[in-house]
Parts: sequence; structure tokens; C-alpha cells
Amino acid sequence: MNRARTVVFGASHWHVPLCAPAIAEVHDVVGLSDEDPGRVRELAELWGAPVEADWRRLLQLRDIELAYVFSPHDRMPEICRALIGRGVPFVVEKPIGTSLGQLQEVRRAAEEAGVPATVPLVQRGGPVDSWLAKAGRPVYERLSFIAGPPERYERNGNPWMLDPERAGGGCLANLGPHFADLFLRGSGNTGAEVTARLSSALHAGAVEDHATLVLTAPDGREAIVEVGYAFPHSELQRYCSYSSAGEVGFASIDTDGSAVFTGLDGRTERAVINVDSDPLYDPFVRQVARTLGEGFRGMPTLGELEDAMRIIWHAYEVQRKGVHRG
Repeated sequence: MNRARTVVFGASHWHVPLCAPAIAEVHDVVGLSDEDPGRVRELAELWGAPVEADWRRLLQLRDIELAYVFSPHDRMPEICRALIGRGVPFVVEKPIGTSLGQLQEVRRAAEEAGVPATVPLVQRGGPVDSWLAKAGRPVYERLSFIAGPPERYERNGNPWMLDPERAGGGCLANLGPHFADLFLRGSGNTGAEVTARLSSALHAGAVEDHATLVLTAPDGREAIVEVGYAFPHSELQRYCSYSSAGEVGFASIDTDGSAVFTGLDGRTERAVINVDSDPLYDPFVRQVARTLGEGFRGMPTLGELEDAMRIIWHAYEVQRKGVHRG
């Protein structure tokens, strides 16, 4: 496996430290950018690469073979289009912009230019996804993920996440895509009608800190998705719980990893699984390296992210207008 000459945009993103060791092992980083270069000096030392405040300078480097785009959401579309114009395959964080239209423009441009792209929808194939799959195709599913308070983005150097103009939204735009994607993939659907309730009552910020969606697929399968920035700052980091009533049984998972599956024959299986999503970024990076030469074959596509984000952006519209959209 060749170590692709790689650039990283928006290196102060909170997911980058979760990816950094694997990136150092499987890629050759030749440059990184951030609006505040001082925040990413340690990454520059780890990767042995220069830091630029202006992301455009990375595009002047020769023979770029791969890019990671972790920039603020409002910058993502422009950066992605610039990479597409240069034929550089890229990994881009969700949501790719602050509207569905921006994501669609990037997806169409990448497809027309034949530029491979993938998205770290890391919950796919992870312990939670695999355990819920024991129940078979979900008929009724509940996915709850409550992360720490919004001020954590100020502590970790990403205050733009609390600005709706730059982030596009709050906990729903950030956390919701993972779970909309899990339901769509598990149920075999590409879309769903949405009922939504968003609130910022707990922290009274400019972005929502709690969101509840009820998704109804065309075949009648349903999911409740709950996400939030409502858990206190602590070592526990988050609350999560999941359940799926499927065609072959019922699966459930609690915050402590306690997992139970009961089949249609009444037999019950128990286990303890790792529900922490942080460790899922390392194997994602390694899969990027393995599949780069194959156009990221088997990895999440921009089209699949579009399916999930159509639900998310429609949920914001539902909240604003008080109407149901599919």
C-alpha cells in the first residue's frame, strides 16, 4: 500500500486527533491548514508537515493524491469543489455545507468529474450497528445519542460549531446524520417522512441542543432518532441507548454497553459491547488508505450522505414551518 501524499484542511476539528495516529501511519501528510495555525502545531510535528492559515496554499503543493476536509461547514463546499477541479480524491466530514443544495452541488460535481469521495459515517459496521442487525431489518427502531454540552466546542477550539450561519445547525446537523444513515441502510430505504421537534431550552444557545425525529419510511418502517448536547461535562462523555424490533427479533443496547438480543423463539443472548464511537475513526482512516486506489469502493458515498442529510435538512424545515415533509 503506497502512502498517498495527503493534505488536511481544518486540522483543529475535534475528530482529527482521533484520526491523527492512523493518518501518520498510512499517509504521507505534506500540508495542513487551519484558521488558527497555532492550534495544530502538535499535529504538524506529528505529521512532519507545514501549517497554512490560508487553505488555498495547500492546493499549490505538487502531486497531491488525497485530501481530508474537516473545515467549518460553511467552507466545505468551496474546498471540495477546488479539490474536484484538481482531480484530488477526498474524505469530507458531514454535513458538507449548510444546506442540502450545497451538498448536492458537490456530489454532482464529483460524479461528473469522476473524483472519488467518501464520508466518515463511522457508526456503519461498528459494534452498535452490528448488534442491532441481529434483529434483522428494523421495523421499529430507536436511536438515542446525547453528547456533552455545547460549550465543549469552545474548549476544543471549534467555537464556529455554535454559530448557525457557519455550522448550519446544532446537534441535529452534527449528530443526526449518523443515525438517519443507520436507519436508512438497515431498513433498505433511501428516504423517509419526517416529524421533528428541536429545542434550545436547556442551554439557550443560538443552535439547538436537543432534537427528536420520527422517521417513517415508504414501507411503513419507523425510527425515533434523539440527539442532543444535553449531557454534563464529565468523564462519561455521553448517554446513548438503542433498540430495534426487527423481522427476526428484538435487540437493545444501553449506555454501559449492556446488549441484549431476544429472538422470535424467545431465546435471549447477552453481551457487553463498546458503544464509544471515538475508536471507530482509526479503522476508517485505514480503510481509506486500502481503498483509495479503488475509488473508496465499499465506503460511504456522497449520495448516501445526501439521503441522510435530506432527512436532516427537512427536519429543520419541518420545525420552522410546522409541516411534514418526505
